[in-house]
Amino acid sequence: MTSINQDRLVEHFIELIKIDSESQNEQQIAETLAEQLGQLGFEVTRLPVAAELSNGFNLYAKLAGSLEGTILMSCHMDTVTPGNGIEPVINNGIISSAGDTILGGDDKSGIAAIMEAVRAIKASGQAHKTLELAFTVFEEGGLHGSKNFDMSVVSANEAIVLDSGGPIGTIITVAPGQQNLKVTINGKPAHAGLAPEQGINALTVAADAISNMNLSRIDAETTANIGVVKGGQATNIVMPELYLEAEARSLNDAKLAAQVSHMVSTLEAAAAKHGASVNIDTERSYNAYNIADDDAFVAQIQAAFEQIAVVPELQSTGGGSDANIFNEKGLKTVNLSTGMAKVHTTEEYIAIADMVKITEFVQAYLTR
Repeated sequence: MTSINQDRLVEHFIELIKIDSESQNEQQIAETLAEQLGQLGFEVTRLPVAAELSNGFNLYAKLAGSLEGTILMSCHMDTVTPGNGIEPVINNGIISSAGDTILGGDDKSGIAAIMEAVRAIKASGQAHKTLELAFTVFEEGGLHGSKNFDMSVVSANEAIVLDSGGPIGTIITVAPGQQNLKVTINGKPAHAGLAPEQGINALTVAADAISNMNLSRIDAETTANIGVVKGGQATNIVMPELYLEAEARSLNDAKLAAQVSHMVSTLEAAAAKHGASVNIDTERSYNAYNIADDDAFVAQIQAAFEQIAVVPELQSTGGGSDANIFNEKGLKTVNLSTGMAKVHTTEEYIAIADMVKITEFVQAYLTR
């Protein structure tokens, strides 16, 4: 097996993270990758998405191989904010940002790993499986790119998403479903100094509901959170309306349904108690997935890690990824760690040694 070119891997990663690509602004990164993949010999297809989702496009690419089997590998092209003007810093084998932006290893470390593995395979002339790629837009904040990915172009039955943290060798086989709630509480305005008793304070209703609501860690499989609160006009007006956004997640569909029902009924009860009204829009963002530990696909991934002297570890996660959506679409998918750490913060970093190891895994898996 030809060794990975570490300098080339890091150089390409830095090139990618310097391209501004906060969610919905993926045009430049998508065009850059389409050109680079074409130069590597991939058959590249630009898959359009609605303009309100992105100024770019989903990217599908295929590299035919001579070994039996086809695998789809996937990463997202967007980053969270603050993700513009990233200045990478390398110290003692660790890549981070200058400190005022995220790094963008989530998820450009996965993209760089896949493409360097392909370069190494081509340099050695190794036989390899057929590789399909799905690089998605607007993953952060809703998995929108994968939800709108045209699956008719995909021939693989199995997929690997490279979009998780933790030690190299982490294989996410279990991930939760998520339900979102958008809540509007309608009270009644009144002058807060002259006649507050004539009003119904929407904040009082919300406080009553929240004080009786099970939130945060519900059990080992289930969480719930209220993350957005908007309301109020002035201190001298009894607050007539309040808007909340909340979520619940669980590895267990029945527990997720029960938690959402609890949150809805608690809000409705508080509104009725205070004479207010409440409107609740609830929508499933994505479904849970659970792949058996002894699944043959999982065993193949474990064997590829063992081939490069990495001990694989099967794990569950509390977060969602494009893997949730691809599983829902009928493509058996796991999510692997690239070694990214402290993602979604300005302290994000990744070790070069981890980037090399996950690249070696991709090469090993494709050439087994």
